Amino acid sequence: MRLFAIGDLHMPGGDEKPMDVFGPQWDRHFLRISENWKRLVSPEDTVLIPGDISWAMQLENAAPDLAEIGALPGRKILCKGNHEYWWSSISRVRACLPKNMFALQFDAMDLGPCVVCGTRGWTCPTEKNPLPEGEMKIFRREVERLRAALDRAEELAPEKPILVMMHFPPRMGEDPESLFTRMLEERKHVRTVVYGHLHGPAIAGGVSGIHGGIDYHPVSCDGIGFCPTEIPWPSLSNS
Repeated sequence: MRLFAIGDLHMPGGDEKPMDVFGPQWDRHFLRISENWKRLVSPEDTVLIPGDISWAMQLENAAPDLAEIGALPGRKILCKGNHEYWWSSISRVRACLPKNMFALQFDAMDLGPCVVCGTRGWTCPTEKNPLPEGEMKIFRREVERLRAALDRAEELAPEKPILVMMHFPPRMGEDPESLFTRMLEERKHVRTVVYGHLHGPAIAGGVSGIHGGIDYHPVSCDGIGFCPTEIPWPSLSNS
C-alpha cells in the first residue's frame, strides 16, 4: 500500500476549457495524468488531491469530472481549492462522490499508517505583501479551520503521525514562518504537508523539503510532470 499526491487537476467542469492557454505543457494534460496514474497506482494505494479539481461552477457539472477521477485506481482523498465553486455543502459533495473517494473539509480521516487532515488555506500575509482586510478575514478563518482539522486528527488517532493536506502553500519559501506553519510545528505528531496552488515559475517559491521537523511536498500537477508523486508514509520514529 503506497501513498501518492497530485493537485490542481483543473478538469473542464462540463465546458470546453482548454488548459493549453496556460502553456503547451497543459495540452491534453488529464490524458497524461490518467496514463501515469494507471501505470503507477494500484487499487490498494491512496492518492491525495489537494484542490482545484474542476472548473465547474455547479456540483452537477463537476460530477462527470469526479466520476472520471473515481474510475482511476486507488482510494482518493480530496480537499477544496480556491477554484472549487461547485463545492457547496460538504454533505452534498460527499453524497456525489464515487465509491472509494472521500472529501475533507477542515476535518480528518484515518488512513491506517497515519491520519490525514485538511483545509483549503489561503495566501499568507507578509510584511512586504500585507493582505487587504477582506482577505485577512478569509486568512484568519482558514487558520481556525486548520486548528479544527488538527484537533480532529488528534481526537481520531492520538498516537498516529499526522499528514496535513492544504491547497495553498502554508508559507512561501522566502518567509521564515506563518501562522499556518507555527500551528503545524506546535502539534507534535505533524510530520508531512502536501499542497498545490502554485504553477509555473511560482512553484520554485513554495516551501519544500524538511523545515521545522515537517516534510513539505508541493504537488501541483504541472510541477510534478502531470504524474502522481509518491509520498513517504509519515512516521513517529523520529519523535
